[in-house]
Amino acid sequence: MNRQKLQLLIITLSAVMTMSVVLTSCKSSTDPEETKWQIVWQDEFNGAVGQLPDTNSWGFNQGSGWGNSQLEYDSNRPENASLDGAGNLVITAIKESYKGQSYSSARISTKGKVQLTYGKVEARMKLPWGQGIWPAFWMLGANEDSVTWPGCGEIDIMELRGQLPSRINGSLHGPGYSGSKAETKQYDLIDDRFDNGFHTFAVEWGVNYVKFYVDNILYQTVASSDVAGTWVYDHPFYIIMNLAVGGNYVGAPSATSTIFPQKMLIDYVRVYKEVK
Repeated sequence: MNRQKLQLLIITLSAVMTMSVVLTSCKSSTDPEETKWQIVWQDEFNGAVGQLPDTNSWGFNQGSGWGNSQLEYDSNRPENASLDGAGNLVITAIKESYKGQSYSSARISTKGKVQLTYGKVEARMKLPWGQGIWPAFWMLGANEDSVTWPGCGEIDIMELRGQLPSRINGSLHGPGYSGSKAETKQYDLIDDRFDNGFHTFAVEWGVNYVKFYVDNILYQTVASSDVAGTWVYDHPFYIIMNLAVGGNYVGAPSATSTIFPQKMLIDYVRVYKEVK
């Protein structure tokens, strides 16, 4: 190749590279705008050791079974749900004879206190593990007292089977797609487990969709057109957190390998609205 042709080739390649840099650095006018969120409610669980969760935000759901054959009695005692003094709420499952059950734990909710229609709901948690252990962070339609489940709708932001400590599921339950037919997808950690540290779990909920996230990674989007039934996510929902023992989803604890007490740590729960 003579010198004149070589110089021409170098100039041409330089021009192509310059054009490529310009094109990749320019954002198309058709690209979607990044959603902006503003916190409208939060609980950071700051307080003294043994303090119950804030009664302005949370109430205790006391009872057992819950339609899932769960083995614990969910109480309102600080032994089962209280602050640890280090900025966490701790829900504790204990192996003990309590009110006719062989285990005690807690289930708390914001029903009648903090409810939302659309937005973003997020919690940062460290989860327990073990056969038969079932931590969950979820939402129910606030009309559940007048509309039989699953007509009220259910959004499972996070559920973990304790025997699979690296995997969580996010799910929607509604008319025609509930129980084993729920719209659901799993998210797996690679070379890690959800009991080894804190992770964030969130949903972004809009008029015709629910998006599921772990550590800000989107792993599932369910649109109204995806469900094999009625879309029932157009009214207020409230938040629930609980630590179940046994039940249809996980089976019974192992007498030899499931260690008690089991603890579910919650660093914070936050609710956001979209900023237009």
